[in-house]
Amino acid sequence: MEFFRIRRTIPFMHYALVLNAISFVTFALAVFFLVTRGLHLSVEFTGGTVMEVSYQQSADLGKVREAVGKLGFQDVLVQNFGTTRDVMIRLPPKKGVSSAQQGAQVMEALKATDPTVTLRRTEFVGPQVGDELTINGLKALAMVVIGIMIYLAVRFEWKFALSTVLANLHDVVIILGFFAFFQWEFSLAVLAAVLAVLGYSVNESVVIFDRVRENFRRYRKMNTVEIINNAITSTISRTIITHGSTQLVVLSMFFFGGPTLHYFSLALTIGILFGIYSSCFVAAAIAMWLGVKREDLVKGTTKREKDPDDPNAGAVV
Repeated sequence: MEFFRIRRTIPFMHYALVLNAISFVTFALAVFFLVTRGLHLSVEFTGGTVMEVSYQQSADLGKVREAVGKLGFQDVLVQNFGTTRDVMIRLPPKKGVSSAQQGAQVMEALKATDPTVTLRRTEFVGPQVGDELTINGLKALAMVVIGIMIYLAVRFEWKFALSTVLANLHDVVIILGFFAFFQWEFSLAVLAAVLAVLGYSVNESVVIFDRVRENFRRYRKMNTVEIINNAITSTISRTIITHGSTQLVVLSMFFFGGPTLHYFSLALTIGILFGIYSSCFVAAAIAMWLGVKREDLVKGTTKREKDPDDPNAGAVV
């Protein structure tokens, strides 16, 4: 399925040096903000107070957030669990205020808006839980990266594996850089979005590299740069369809999903946009500079595949 077909190959690799220089600057800035400003971690990582309250009717999460926000608590997580009448509230730790005092203040504010609200439980989540989540998150990221490298090295060639992983880490670091610069809350949902972006970017790179391998077999007269340009150009329509439809779903979560899905969808939006860019320019350009060639992908071939531009097509190699 294609919206359009481009008859003329676009010379993407002609601009690879300039675009990758921009990528390097963006990547360096992201690292700088991560080091100097750090991530604004949610209560899931830092520890804090977890409250569960119950209403006699469906709870209005907007009013709950407003009531808790008036107490001066920042980055409070409010969400339903179980039923629409049950609400979970996560409060960040406050210096000089105990977990019990935080719970009492919140309950007083909630009862002012709805006297029927009841407290089911209050507990303090220590920072050791946050440390465990951080370690597990880093382990998950490392396992994804290793798995991607093994898969691409087996399916294609180690040069493609290395270029894809570097491009994907480029996407991840830039997402984290945005969150560090704007001090957006980094939660487990955002971590899940980052891992999803890794898989999404790999999918786009695999499509392009698969077309590169196909072109190496088909077009014998083309050099590596022409092969890569043709591969990216011929997959543009597919890229627009898949990424465009995915972005529509993500934008619907961003605008209508409420505060719970706000940063999750925001991370996905940034990741999808930079994932397209990195697959077309960063990964492909790195593979080109690593010296990928026809012999790396077409091995053991005894006959030439049909090439409409090659009069010697079909001759024995």
